[in-house]
Amino acid sequence: MEPTLLEILDAREKRAEKQKALLAKYQKPLLCFTMNIPGPVKLDRDVSIGFFVGCRLLQDSLRGCRLLHREIHRSITGCEAYYVVDIPAEELKKIAMDIEDTPMIGRLFDMDVLDENETKLSREDMGGGRRKCLICDNDAYICAGRRSHPLAELTDRTGFLLYVAARQYLCEFIAVQAYLALQQEVNITPKPGLVDRKNNGAHKDMDIRHFFASATALRPFFCKAAETGYLNRDEAPELCFQKLRPLGIEAEAAMLKATRGVNTHKGAIFSLGLLCAATGRLSPEQWTVEAILRECAAMVQGLTAADFAGITEETAQTVGQKLYVRYGITGIRGQAEAGFPAVQQVGLPTLRQGLSQGLSLNDAGAATLLHLICSTDDTNLIHRGGRETQLEICQRLKTLLAETPYPAIEKLAELDGEFIKKNLSPGGSADLLALTFYLHFICP
Repeated sequence: MEPTLLEILDAREKRAEKQKALLAKYQKPLLCFTMNIPGPVKLDRDVSIGFFVGCRLLQDSLRGCRLLHREIHRSITGCEAYYVVDIPAEELKKIAMDIEDTPMIGRLFDMDVLDENETKLSREDMGGGRRKCLICDNDAYICAGRRSHPLAELTDRTGFLLYVAARQYLCEFIAVQAYLALQQEVNITPKPGLVDRKNNGAHKDMDIRHFFASATALRPFFCKAAETGYLNRDEAPELCFQKLRPLGIEAEAAMLKATRGVNTHKGAIFSLGLLCAATGRLSPEQWTVEAILRECAAMVQGLTAADFAGITEETAQTVGQKLYVRYGITGIRGQAEAGFPAVQQVGLPTLRQGLSQGLSLNDAGAATLLHLICSTDDTNLIHRGGRETQLEICQRLKTLLAETPYPAIEKLAELDGEFIKKNLSPGGSADLLALTFYLHFICP
């Protein structure tokens, strides 16, 4: 959709008023970030991705600085972001110039810096050169004034730069959140029956180093999963998922190589890879818990029926197949088809409520794991202890959590000892905890 000239002029006037108001209020330097998008269309899905990349680069560069105000807007006239930062204006301008000089995508960023006196700092004032043309190496102002390049050539170049930005920055950002989620999950201590910083839980073949090695090996595949989602965002969701499956096999091989044959994250490869792809299919402004999980559900509709078709008591071989035939338990496939309700309705609310009460990420995460265990049929727990044991544990945890939603660390350690003694490990719930962390990180 194209804005009218009146809308563009009105947006420009409002931007100037906003800048003046923020400078008057804070009396500190202001950075105003907009996008250099040639042509009549100033906002679409790819422009939004480029803008997101610019905001992330800026926020990373401002880490450690005192940020007084941040405000972000997207409209038909384009994207705008305002950052009031408590550092010298010259330092802020240098940061802005470095981002504007980011290879390729930086040419689409326009970051103006005004000091406390409303004076706009120029690149020349800072000893920097003028901006280069999108097409050639000449001065952009000269090319624009002479109309040296056809609009079609400029828009094609812009589209290419936005495409590169999505693949280089957006997908990597998604992968980092998945990697951090795996790291956070294994670091939560204590976790009943699971590997953590204190012990190996009920596992004799793995320790925390295996999980670190596995997470590192999987990070490139999470990036590929996000890229698969991005590149196939206009395809039917189920077709996108079919393209993910070979990637999952490749990721599992990389995991086993990194851990020397230890299965640390097989379940997470499926579930977290699915979330990365679903996130890649959406524009950053669409990144909500509900939207991402809805996209996940759409991608795997019919998966359980397809994977378990024709399986009987006699032909069932895997743990998942046997539990499906005996109890109708659909496991992680059923969770995915339903949009991971355990994560959306139990995991995230529990985690965020704990954090809002002042708990650390570790303590809130440890309690969240218990809530997840008793809200799902953990197939790992059933495999190790049997259905009756799993149901008994769920009932005990429900009683405990009804009295104390966030049990003390001592109680968690006591449960850890019991699970280890009985050789119980709620690995399925651990995967759901990793998904909870991922969504918490990417949808703040």
